[in-house]
Amino acid sequence: MLFTLPAMIPFVLFWLAPLLYVFYLSFTEWDFMSPEKTFVGLDNYIDLLRNPAFYQALRVTVLFCAGSVLPVILIGLGLALLMNRKLKGSMLYQVLLFSPWVTPTVAVSIVWSWIYEPEIGLANTVLGFLGLPPIGWLHDPQWALIGVLLVTIWKSVGWAMIFYLVALRNVPSDLLEAAELDGAGPFQKFMRVTLPLISPTTLFLFIVQIIGALQAYDQINVLTQGGPSGSTRTLLYMYYQSAFESFQIGEASSVAMVLVFICMLLSVLSLNISKRTTHYH
Repeated sequence: MLFTLPAMIPFVLFWLAPLLYVFYLSFTEWDFMSPEKTFVGLDNYIDLLRNPAFYQALRVTVLFCAGSVLPVILIGLGLALLMNRKLKGSMLYQVLLFSPWVTPTVAVSIVWSWIYEPEIGLANTVLGFLGLPPIGWLHDPQWALIGVLLVTIWKSVGWAMIFYLVALRNVPSDLLEAAELDGAGPFQKFMRVTLPLISPTTLFLFIVQIIGALQAYDQINVLTQGGPSGSTRTLLYMYYQSAFESFQIGEASSVAMVLVFICMLLSVLSLNISKRTTHYH
């Protein structure tokens, strides 16, 4: 117990205690300034379930998770397979692909807001060269979420690539040679040997990317502020707007607790899948 104290003290002070306080606030009505908090029971949760904006934000959150996690994993794996061939200059390519991950999200989003600029932005300029009509990347409800997703994917693929590259280099070469002696082609070796052996890395990236997608805020705030017409407003951004724009702390806290529940559910699922995968291997 003494050895756990250095980790438990900040855990309790900066995570558990604030979480319990937010849980309490979700049962109150408070404007962030009044000295008193009015206890309202389950009213905030009931109002949340009756609010169409909540379901729209939940839908956007699901689309954002699916639209960012799967491409990041697939493209990251594809890039890792390419880099694993030890191409000339591959180390330089790895550095360039990884550099967006270590760049602050706010800075990346500001640059992409210039790229998406309707009149002189690079994105529409390229479309013009190709003979295609310009797109309102951040101003059209049909394209705004795609625009934010492109930024998120571009920033994260290099990070996924590095993890996959390490996993691929840890695949035992004798297993691949044995599969080749048994008549397996490149595709069969990948599907039957490589892919199962790197599945723990895939599971790790999947869970971390989903949690990161649930917590996405910076790029949404810089690029769209949740608009247009709520087309990019996730549950986290709905929480921010309720708390720090409308000063409805009780409502915001109920949204936060829904997010916590989703993250806890994903954590339990990931642990169960990880145990089954480990047992299988």
